[in-house]
Amino acid sequence: MALTAAAPIGLTAEAAAARLADEGPNSVAPPPHRHLPVRVLHQLADPLVLLLLAAAAVTSALGDIPDTVVIALVVIVNTAIGVTQEVRADRAIAALDRLAAPTARVVRDGTDLVIPAADLVREDMVRLEPGDIVPADLLLRLAHRVQVDEAALTGESVPVAREAGDELYAGTVLVTGRAAGIVTRTGPASALGRITALVATTRPGATPLQRRLAGLSRALGAAAVALSAAVLVLGLVAGRPLVDMAITAVSLVVAAVPESLPAVVTLALALGARRMARSRAIPRRLHAVETLGSVTVVASDKTGTLTEGRMAVQAALTNDGELFRVRGNGYAPDGEVRDASGTAGATPRVRDLARAALLCSDAALAAPAGDRPEWTAIGDPMEAALVAFAARCGLDTGAERAAWPRVAEHPFDQQTRRMVTVHRRPAGGYLVVCKGAPETVLAPESASRRRADLLAEEGLRVLAVTAAVVSAVPDPATVCGLEPVGLVGIGDPVRDAATATARAFADAGIRLLLITGDHPATAAAVGSHVGIWHGGDDVVRGDDGPITAERIDDMRVFARIQPEQKLDIIAALQARGHVVAMTGDGVNDAPALRKADIGVAMGGGTEVARQAADLVLVDDNLATIGGAVAEGRRIYDNIRRFLRYGLSGGLAEVLVMLAGPFLGLPVPLLPAQILWVNLLTHGLPGVALGAEPAAPGTMHRPPRSPQQSVLGDGLLRAVLATGMLLTAVVLAAGVVADSLDRPWQSIVFTVLGLGQLGIALAVRAQRRPGGPRNPALLAAVALSAVLQLAGVLVPPLRDLLGTEPLTALDMLACAAVAALPGLAIFLRASFRTKGVD
Repeated sequence: MALTAAAPIGLTAEAAAARLADEGPNSVAPPPHRHLPVRVLHQLADPLVLLLLAAAAVTSALGDIPDTVVIALVVIVNTAIGVTQEVRADRAIAALDRLAAPTARVVRDGTDLVIPAADLVREDMVRLEPGDIVPADLLLRLAHRVQVDEAALTGESVPVAREAGDELYAGTVLVTGRAAGIVTRTGPASALGRITALVATTRPGATPLQRRLAGLSRALGAAAVALSAAVLVLGLVAGRPLVDMAITAVSLVVAAVPESLPAVVTLALALGARRMARSRAIPRRLHAVETLGSVTVVASDKTGTLTEGRMAVQAALTNDGELFRVRGNGYAPDGEVRDASGTAGATPRVRDLARAALLCSDAALAAPAGDRPEWTAIGDPMEAALVAFAARCGLDTGAERAAWPRVAEHPFDQQTRRMVTVHRRPAGGYLVVCKGAPETVLAPESASRRRADLLAEEGLRVLAVTAAVVSAVPDPATVCGLEPVGLVGIGDPVRDAATATARAFADAGIRLLLITGDHPATAAAVGSHVGIWHGGDDVVRGDDGPITAERIDDMRVFARIQPEQKLDIIAALQARGHVVAMTGDGVNDAPALRKADIGVAMGGGTEVARQAADLVLVDDNLATIGGAVAEGRRIYDNIRRFLRYGLSGGLAEVLVMLAGPFLGLPVPLLPAQILWVNLLTHGLPGVALGAEPAAPGTMHRPPRSPQQSVLGDGLLRAVLATGMLLTAVVLAAGVVADSLDRPWQSIVFTVLGLGQLGIALAVRAQRRPGGPRNPALLAAVALSAVLQLAGVLVPPLRDLLGTEPLTALDMLACAAVAALPGLAIFLRASFRTKGVD
């Protein structure tokens, strides 16, 4: 229905003002502001940070200024990063406000006015033109050729036609036509407002790494205190002074706790974030980097993620039944057409079909420009796809339109669902072309109609094209009896890399899901193309009832899913113990992106999605997630390497102090010596371990279970074995040195430090021939070894640490003995790699 002067006059200014005062503005209340001190305290309440603060207090009390400064810096950096990321996440709500239309054109007192969108109230009359963002939920009263882009809310990539009596939703965009409607819902009650509320109430939980480290820090704290208390009691029983044993016990607490763990984690995550950024994946939260390595399910949106997010002709069927497949990128005119046998090139019949479709369309293509690197559509995206199809068939679209000028037309009518144009032929006479829905353009029992049903089963939107040559210009509104020219199947093409990405996820033990608001046939077709759905598999439909954990077991394709149901799917997967990565680019995806363990937004999507996500893919390529997952696994492996190294060294220090007195070594190590060894071994070498390259086969093993402890999968056993092996070597060196009347305490000190450094080299990642190296670890170990030897060679350090000088022979013997634990670990790893265990 065309807009006319008889349109309603809308509310009066007085009625609108009264309703605004009563119901409030057309906006969503911002979330409660969290002040900076509250945010800081929230970060400091982390168990691992509390353990660090306790360690800092201990080292400060002992006068160990270097350790105190390092620990304090780690706490400050971690807190600053956490607060920054929290603030960024809260910007998702503000982004929703920016998405809403800032102004609206309303009719009040019979006059058109432009007012702030926040001042709209129910029953206001709103007018819309192409390109306008719908400012509130509307009931259409007047509409002329209205098509609405609802992709941001529903994920549907095709503009939807709307008529008088239909609803328009806040946040959608008018693509074509003109409209006027009555406001039915504003602010929090509108479609956009409901999604805002979902985002505001959906808070991401702790990441798998954060949960694991929190549990580990509690266990380490309790174990360190218990063992140090045992050392204190044993020392007192042996007659040592209370003050000396108290200092020794506290020193062991610091030694047993790998206080450089947060520094290792922070460095590993920061380096991982840099690598991801270079690969066009930008993490917005550092812990998201590691969480990717634990992902067991990737729940992918369809439009713009698995598909290109643009309409294109993918299949063409000529009237004689010959099928052609069409390929190309976006709206670019270059591409190719292949027949059923795979032969490239357009035949005369398919060119006739492309020409007719081109002539019966109004869209155009815009070439790339300075700020627009890709070909874009001008006008209806569906018709732009027809223009690109004609170009891919080898037609010069501009020349064809000039050679076949349009002399009459009947624009697309939503009721008849067809468009008719009349063109003057170069050879004389007129060509009448009609395009539209097959059920309105083709005879019900015709062969072309049956072929249209086959294309529709592929998830394509099918247009039928008919034409006839006449001698005089007919009335295009009443023309009939045209002959079928062919069919075109239009869809959102699957990205070229999607299938390979799905295979890579399968190799890595990750389940890829497709979640879309589209029709089940479309979802199944895309899933089949990607390789995650096969004929006979079920498709979970959101309109079949609530999404429960039982409904999603082993399911891969979800269709007709609403934004609220995406949250249900994620919650059901998490209840099953999965770590879920959710991808998306629209407003409708924002709540799910926040609910997921990892929210992944497309860089070309909405600002709302980017702000709600943990990771932003600059290239909008799902394959980039594969590289990010590999990086996350590398980081987690390096943290486990550091734990094996750091905890085994701390365990050895405690065991040496516990067992030494029973072997005739009354006080194996002084407090200053413990702290020195701890500083050197847990400092630079520990941090450098966080930069180890990925081991071969990282992406050919399943993800670690989210329930698995960070010390699981044999790591605790390895820590105990390595710690006891180092303890045995250190105590043996001390006992032998004592029997030879050598400075046994200094030898214990030297062997313990050098032995831990040897273990650091032994636990490093396996390296592919010619693969990346980690020279920082070699440099850190070398520097720490020099400083460890300086503790018995440099007089000021000897005075500080209470050590005695060693001869060159003593030091060579210490180095040889200290190398034994690392050598044993290296040989065992080599044998296991070769299949010998």
